[in-house]
Amino acid sequence: MKKKWIVFLAMSLWAMMLLAGCGTKTDLEETGTADTMEQNPGTKDTGSENTDTADTGTADAGTEEDTFKVGMEAGYAPFNWTQMDDSNGGVAIDGNAEFAGGYDVEIAKRIADGLGKKLVIVKTEWDGLVPALTSGKTDAIIAGMSPTADRKKTIDFTDNYYKSDLVMVVKKGGEYENATSIQDFKGAKITAQLNTFHYTVIDQIEGVKKETAMDNFPAMRVALESGIIDGYVSERPEGVSASSANDNFAMAEFTDGFKTSDDDTAIAVGLAKGSELTVKINEILAGISEEERTSIMDAAILNQPAAR
Repeated sequence: MKKKWIVFLAMSLWAMMLLAGCGTKTDLEETGTADTMEQNPGTKDTGSENTDTADTGTADAGTEEDTFKVGMEAGYAPFNWTQMDDSNGGVAIDGNAEFAGGYDVEIAKRIADGLGKKLVIVKTEWDGLVPALTSGKTDAIIAGMSPTADRKKTIDFTDNYYKSDLVMVVKKGGEYENATSIQDFKGAKITAQLNTFHYTVIDQIEGVKKETAMDNFPAMRVALESGIIDGYVSERPEGVSASSANDNFAMAEFTDGFKTSDDDTAIAVGLAKGSELTVKINEILAGISEEERTSIMDAAILNQPAAR
């Protein structure tokens, strides 16, 4: 009797365990299915989202083709500089919240418009401008760069878009204000910035008193104001800046001026070797008159951060 009871009890327990196991499996299946449906509303919808992402990538690639990526330091005023807003025609710098302004930016705008592309400014350190161009990170360099023979070994250049003529900064009302030839400065005390070609061209003036070269333009302005010198050689942008900042200064421009080379004073757009943009950009530059270029530079000089 005891043995039968034990067998009956074991069979009852086995049956209960079997029923409990079946119930648990069913609950888990139902719960798992519901959770899966909540987390993944539908494979078709998810597929549609992936398709949208792919479409977005294609759109971005198309936009990329419609851009004109220009490399510049955005730190070489009045040619280019960095500012915090879009005042005076500033253009947003790619990848950050800053803007670029200056002569180069205005020229870049005109080129981009002529090409029918959107201008993108890529802020790049000076030594990185050529590598960025040759690697395809940028389409052009518009950064106050001169087309030197050494650079031409690596990249191509367009026609010049600016030529920095040399002038003499003198005292307003003084004997040299109306000078039209560099030879009018015979006997004058003249200097220029240290380690620049500006200082070497002083030797072209017959009988000049060539003073010691100075470190920077502020030092030369002080020397001119105090009478230590009668004038200093500079490029036209500095001449405009100095005469605008100090009513006692004037800028003497010459019909018979210094002899210089394009390597020293010309500025052109840098392009990759064999670029198809060269001809197109030259056509656009040809449509910008010398008067307009001068006007653009004068505005850049007045708008540069140091002048505001």
